[in-house]
Amino acid sequence: MSNFRPEDEAKRRRTFAIISHPDAGKTTLTEKFLLYAGAVVEAGSVKAKGQNRSATSDWMELEQKRGISITSAVMQFEYKDCVINLLDTPGHRDFSEDTYRVLAAVDAVVMVLDSAKGIEPQTLKLFEVCRARKLPVLTFLNKFDRPGLDPLELLDEIETKINLRPTPITWPVGDAGDFRGVIDRRRRVFTRFTRVARGARIAPEEEMSFEQAAAEEGVLWQRALDGVGLLDAVGADLDMPSFLAGESTPLFVGSALTDFGVRALLDAVVELVPAPPARPDVNGLPRPIDEPCSAFVFKVQANMDRSHRDRIAFVRICSGRFDRGMNLTVARTGKPFATKYASTVFGAERSTVEEAYPGDVVGLVNANGLQLGDTLYEDVPVTFPGIPRFAPELFTNARPKDTSRVKQFRRGIEVLEEEGVVQVLRDPDMGDAALVLAAVGQLQFEVFAHRLESEFNAPVELTGSPYQAIRGTDEESADRLRQIGGIRILQRADGSMVALFENIYRLQRLLADEPKLTLKSLSVE
Repeated sequence: MSNFRPEDEAKRRRTFAIISHPDAGKTTLTEKFLLYAGAVVEAGSVKAKGQNRSATSDWMELEQKRGISITSAVMQFEYKDCVINLLDTPGHRDFSEDTYRVLAAVDAVVMVLDSAKGIEPQTLKLFEVCRARKLPVLTFLNKFDRPGLDPLELLDEIETKINLRPTPITWPVGDAGDFRGVIDRRRRVFTRFTRVARGARIAPEEEMSFEQAAAEEGVLWQRALDGVGLLDAVGADLDMPSFLAGESTPLFVGSALTDFGVRALLDAVVELVPAPPARPDVNGLPRPIDEPCSAFVFKVQANMDRSHRDRIAFVRICSGRFDRGMNLTVARTGKPFATKYASTVFGAERSTVEEAYPGDVVGLVNANGLQLGDTLYEDVPVTFPGIPRFAPELFTNARPKDTSRVKQFRRGIEVLEEEGVVQVLRDPDMGDAALVLAAVGQLQFEVFAHRLESEFNAPVELTGSPYQAIRGTDEESADRLRQIGGIRILQRADGSMVALFENIYRLQRLLADEPKLTLKSLSVE
């Protein structure tokens, strides 16, 4: 057993997520972080230690077929004497609930923007969750090696659209599409980059003084210097208090594909992202870092290892030292949970973890007694706030295609519901015979159907539904709502009642005509 103190080890941790709109380059940036940290030899693959296998962070079959991130991958590596816990979140426009849950487990985010597109709808949606959680945000203007918007225009868009004041740390030299390097505004040096084949290895960097850069870069240098002068004049400088409060964002410019500017961003993660703080419990009282071990479950995933059909719960360590094999208590049930099978996860690859500290993410294998949002603790009881749920926007009826596979169908429903792949709504009188699935985006239904068939051999028929809106309700109001056409009363997994409306105008009319009815919006809870 290590003699390292939890508070000392926590200071070395940096736990953050990367968020972006689809195709902004988030997964590429993740791979380049690993490249710069020496965790991989070549970008594009995650090498398993001591083995010849490789795995990308997009491990699920459906992700590999589509070339998109659907689930959130967790990767841990060391860089500059810090332990980096990086959570690579889904970027697809239709799959966001998993991202929202991951944001409950991090201390900061890196927001990746495509410099040709700027702020896009999904970026706005994700940032609102960051703001609600008061997460510090670092911004990376990616793909500056391609034609795109003027960087000053992008700064204005960030400030006006999401009310986040950008404070550039690096600034580009060269036009979008003719990217030469970056000026580090704090160090007052110019770093010139050289391309390498496919960006598979670290791009050579040449640092030079302003005088040398002026002589070699000519007009492009002067244009960049004019931009820096404007930033200096308006005081767009790093301000740690406003950054930590989620009011300003240190900004970096680069190209993840060609490695340009990536090292400066990774260095900033070490320097600027806060170490894990004491986490507040459900009563708002912080759990001190040096208290006995505590953790909360922010993600549950079944069948990551297809050969073993296992179930893994990802937990964020909040206090104390986690030791493999220790017994923890599940706050929700009061039951003990043995941690014999604890792993760190690197893409799809796992290795046994012997100990972990606040800020670390640990995968607990065979976690059949754990659910999303559960708190685990050692000795001193604590309960952390649960994982937020989100208002569904799409609905579909679901039934098994093969009635002889009903048992497998029900088992798959149980597993995928616990993971939060979709929200399952039931009629108390009919159970699984008349399911309605609810989701934030269409892709959640596709993932649900794919996994039900491939992992449980239970093909499902999704027949769509006429419902347009959902509201929370109670038994008294439900009696009245049942008397009205076009409304269906169902239950969520926690037993709470919801009303589904076929017509949004009917809902609006009811809100106006019968204000005493309980019809609560299911925004983030």
